[in-house]
Amino acid sequence: MRSLTLAEARERSSLITVTSYAVELDLDQGTEVFGSRTSVRFTCAEPGAGSWIDLKARSVETISLNGESLDPADVVVDGRLPLEGLAADNELVVAATMAYSHDGQGLHRATDPADDLDYVYGHLFLDAAPSAYACFDQPDLKAPYDVTVHAPLEWTVIGNGAASKAGAGTWTLATTKPLATYFMTVCAGPYVSVHDEHDGIPLGLHARASLREPLERHAAELFDVTKRSFDYFHGLFGIRYPFGEYHQVFVPEFNAGAMENPGCVTFRDQYLYRGAATRDELLTRANTVSHEMSHMWFGDIVTMKWWDDLWLNESFAEYMSHRCLVDATEYTDAWVDSSIVRKVWGYGAERSPSTHPVAGVEALDAQSALQNFDGISYAKGAATLRQLIAYVGDEHFIAGVRAYLTDKSYGNGTLADFLGAIETASGKDLEAWSRAWLLTADRDTISVDVEEQAGVVESAVVRREAPADRPADRPHAFDVAGWTDGRELGRVMVTATGPETTLAELEGTPEPSVVVPNASDLTWARVRLSDATVAALPSQLGQIPDAQARAVVWSALIDGVHGATVAPEAFLDVFDAAWPLETNSSILTRVAAYAEHRIVPYFVPRELQEAAMARLNRAAVGLLERATAGTTESLPGPRLVAGTSDDEALLRAWADGQGLPAGLEDDGDFRWIVVRNLSARGLIGVAEVESFRAKDDTLQGGLNALMCRASLPDADAKAWAWEQLTGRQGRSNYEMVHLARGFWVAPDDSLVADYVPRYFTDVPAMSDWVGEDALSRVVLVAFPRVFDDETARLSAAAISRDDLTPAVHRSLVDADAELREALASRATFGAAV
Repeated sequence: MRSLTLAEARERSSLITVTSYAVELDLDQGTEVFGSRTSVRFTCAEPGAGSWIDLKARSVETISLNGESLDPADVVVDGRLPLEGLAADNELVVAATMAYSHDGQGLHRATDPADDLDYVYGHLFLDAAPSAYACFDQPDLKAPYDVTVHAPLEWTVIGNGAASKAGAGTWTLATTKPLATYFMTVCAGPYVSVHDEHDGIPLGLHARASLREPLERHAAELFDVTKRSFDYFHGLFGIRYPFGEYHQVFVPEFNAGAMENPGCVTFRDQYLYRGAATRDELLTRANTVSHEMSHMWFGDIVTMKWWDDLWLNESFAEYMSHRCLVDATEYTDAWVDSSIVRKVWGYGAERSPSTHPVAGVEALDAQSALQNFDGISYAKGAATLRQLIAYVGDEHFIAGVRAYLTDKSYGNGTLADFLGAIETASGKDLEAWSRAWLLTADRDTISVDVEEQAGVVESAVVRREAPADRPADRPHAFDVAGWTDGRELGRVMVTATGPETTLAELEGTPEPSVVVPNASDLTWARVRLSDATVAALPSQLGQIPDAQARAVVWSALIDGVHGATVAPEAFLDVFDAAWPLETNSSILTRVAAYAEHRIVPYFVPRELQEAAMARLNRAAVGLLERATAGTTESLPGPRLVAGTSDDEALLRAWADGQGLPAGLEDDGDFRWIVVRNLSARGLIGVAEVESFRAKDDTLQGGLNALMCRASLPDADAKAWAWEQLTGRQGRSNYEMVHLARGFWVAPDDSLVADYVPRYFTDVPAMSDWVGEDALSRVVLVAFPRVFDDETARLSAAAISRDDLTPAVHRSLVDADAELREALASRATFGAAV
């Protein structure tokens, strides 16, 4: 299928104005296909001219344009239906048969093994809308929708407009406000629901029937965050939510975290935690709820004109959700979570050769735009907005935002539109600022040089280094703070507008043991800690009372390991000493996961990984002994023990539900961590894995069983897993990712070495039957974890191919960058752990 180009989109939008869509979907035609009938009314600025509409159908039954029938045979080419001889006012009617997807794109259909019930949901981002209905698929051709759905009698239907039954198995959805094509959605199936109301807005939460218990258990918290977010955004933006009812649907096998369909937000249903949840997991979910709601304004009321302004959606939602949580909910430490989760993700994207500016990257076609849907568009964009606020003032920023939203309501906006609104509100020229922060890729490095005499600071200088190959003059507003034995010895706000900034306020003060640039994490930069600070961290970090500063330190250590400026051994030394003393849930959970799943397997040679895991296990046991039993803060300890312990007796007891730590009784998700460890060590086999799956015969249980089977350390298990992953086995997007997660787990490279060259042929070939969004994740997760020069050679050769799809190429570039980081670290620091 051809991907829409920017030039084509501009040409079509200059010609076509869409008046309305009437979409009728028949979901009662079996498990493989559904019926789709679209009536679209539109005008043509040049009567007599031609254009096309997008359509990706299994078959086309009838087509009529302005009452004249067109022959459906051989008309649609590369997903496009030509429209010739258009009138000033037009009506096109297309009746087609569409295929359900199983890769999370389009109209996805999944079967819940817990009860064999089927569920359908639409995820039409970025260019999947034509696989559900005929449409002019580009973000600046918005129109209102009338939707009718025919479904099995026992199903419920939810969509963008309020749903009402119009007869047996027939549902109609209320007419919507003008929407971009990728926002149209329908969710249908035997969903269970919880309803509420707030400020005149009907609210609904929905999930699979087998998730009724966690849905009802979490409903109060979800509604609370929803209501607080509505109140906050109504007050902040001065525009009421305009899309009628507000439904949040937790759906299976969802590729993203959530999708901001107006009136019908879809979420991955893992957010309905089946077992114990840590506070940071609840914070993450609350942040996603608020993030998607903020999109009702940024993205839905005002949509970017073309995909190159994707940041106008995601950067704003990222920033606004964190701001909302801090100001309006109990999650006042949301920016701490951002530092150790979102910014670590974003810094990884910035280190890759695929890095790009926040804005202004001309996406020449829709699929190319999808490749910039990453940590830069989200985390860096949010950090950049914080710097913009520091530059113009919060009052002026909010005034400009209000003006932008009001002026562009139900239409489209661009970078120039937004900056113009902020310039008008603030009276400041943003041309130089935007060129440095928004239009130039990469980041500055900030550090602090301290000279001391007899324990007293003689001089302190902030150094700001711009990348040599991407120079930019970025003004930074941030703070520098220092501690010794838990006592803050000084904190200075810095406005760094040049290569060096003297911190005169610190002269004559006691020299801190630990000095942290950007301690409040106000800017976006590589934080380089001094050698003296890194050496002091094992004894000092656990005493620092400022969780935000601790998060910045951990982020800097992770960044340093990836950049081969901090030894993995130094990271593990800090982990041993400071992590068991940590009290912030986000830092506890995320640093432990990063240590177990990234630092050790990537940066520690395989033959030394067992010793490194033993270090993590000792720290986890220390936390388990210290933490108060039954609290959410006590969960990271046993989870890390379950994943790293070599104590077979303990693991078998926990897998059988015996002697479990408090709060983890009957926690199926915790049991799977234990079972995966047992599987990877070869202490159980296929039969035992399947016996555990039988105890948890759910979608999540089946996925975990696949991952465990792929982790088994024998040749037959690896051969089976590879065929299930790369063969046409009908596996869903989630199943492929879980197989990939387990595959490269091995006691030595020899077990999986033969699959390294096969990866570079077999996985890219999956683009023939797997959608780009899903395959991009598979490419990353399935990338070989055999870290040697031969893997690097094969990877470089694959990247140079000219037959890769944009998603496969981008994911290969990013995975290759991580491979080379691991090789550089090992070459620099050797084999010590």
